[in-house]
Amino acid sequence: MTILLATSLFLADPAPLDMPRAEAYLVREDGVQRLEDRFDKLELWLNQAVIGRWTDDDGRLFVLSALDWEPPAIATEETLTRTDYVAQRVPMKRIRANGQIPPAFRRAIELLAPCALTEAKPRAARQTPRGYRDVRYWQHPTNYTDIACAFRREKSDRWFLAFWQFAEGDDYTERVTLFEEKFLKEFKDGDLAKRLDPSDATLTERDLLRADARHSVAAYSNWHFTDSREFAILDDLPERGFIETLTNEFATMRARYAATVPTPIDGSNVLAVARIYASRAEYLAAMETDGCTNMAWSAAYWSPQRRELVAYLSENGEAELLRTIRHEAFHQYLSYAASMISASPWFNEGYAQYFEDTESQAWGPEFDITEESLERMTEALPGVMGMNYDQFYDGSDFARRYKYRLAWSIAVFIEHGAPKVRFQPFANLKADYMEELLRSRDMRLATSAAFKNTDTLKLFVAEWRKFWRNR
Repeated sequence: MTILLATSLFLADPAPLDMPRAEAYLVREDGVQRLEDRFDKLELWLNQAVIGRWTDDDGRLFVLSALDWEPPAIATEETLTRTDYVAQRVPMKRIRANGQIPPAFRRAIELLAPCALTEAKPRAARQTPRGYRDVRYWQHPTNYTDIACAFRREKSDRWFLAFWQFAEGDDYTERVTLFEEKFLKEFKDGDLAKRLDPSDATLTERDLLRADARHSVAAYSNWHFTDSREFAILDDLPERGFIETLTNEFATMRARYAATVPTPIDGSNVLAVARIYASRAEYLAAMETDGCTNMAWSAAYWSPQRRELVAYLSENGEAELLRTIRHEAFHQYLSYAASMISASPWFNEGYAQYFEDTESQAWGPEFDITEESLERMTEALPGVMGMNYDQFYDGSDFARRYKYRLAWSIAVFIEHGAPKVRFQPFANLKADYMEELLRSRDMRLATSAAFKNTDTLKLFVAEWRKFWRNR
């Protein structure tokens, strides 16, 4: 695909596009509850206008965008769904024959170029390259450190914007010559229409999310898009074996999550997106963008704002990464199942640990079960079940592992011990928890509803103790 010339000609590395940040709303209509993601209008426009972005080791940045739709006229606090955004989009008005430039066209260029172009005036290329109808540079009078060029091919009304930020010491004239003689000369837009998001008004939120996910990597030869009905995987792994394994595993995992922790939420519009990086450097850069730098030790994390499970293939190998993804993918599932309402850490982390390694039900050498240690754990259990995330993650490394293991032990007991308790007093525990969480949006109230009263909680702790004492 000729768009990849930005990589080959400028010796740059692809920088995959970030998915827009979502705000979750729980919508109830005709007896159905569903998660509705809404987005900032401008962020949706930017996300879909930018086709590709590349950087190189010397600090150069190259961005290619399409000027298909007018940007939102005024920045407001309004958020909207993808389907509403697509329904409201206005096609970009073209530059008139007399050269008059529509305000929306000018504003789009100012928004898409990562430099100040407020006072820039368009000027035509010294000589219009062969195969082009129009080539215009948008240059600030004092700016000689980058190029912003709007152009359209012959027999086409479609405008593109190329932005190229130079490295220190680059000669402006030489770079303009390289841009015209290399990029413009060899650029073709034949495939681009297929790779931008579709505008069919009948498409669902899931369809449009899938299109945005594909769009975020479509311009890069080393990135791949693999999808199924309920999930999509983006990756730049050189070998495809792990993705084949993960594709099969994802379907199995999500079915097990749903069977174990059912939700009253209609998930027909949900698409589970995973982005797998080949290198730790890429992973850490994504983590920094998401503001999750406190997890630099990790190999995977769930980004609720971007609605992505993010991971990288570390030197620990595929098996270890798959275990980690099982853990993080449960966080992803539960986030959707609870309409992005934060669930209690004992529930969220406990079941994530449970699914991470379902073959093992051993505490591990540092948590050997003795009468003394079991007594301490029994005393600690109600406190852990009342913790928020700051409290759960607080303390020493051992203290955190201790709380994680207690949360895991609760999930194991609910699945394997609680059903055997006489009269099954905990049969509706998970359903009651999820129902109250969605109703009150309060993790502590959800825990209280799950255990109904202090007597039921005391019985739960006692039966938990009996279960682990006898294993």
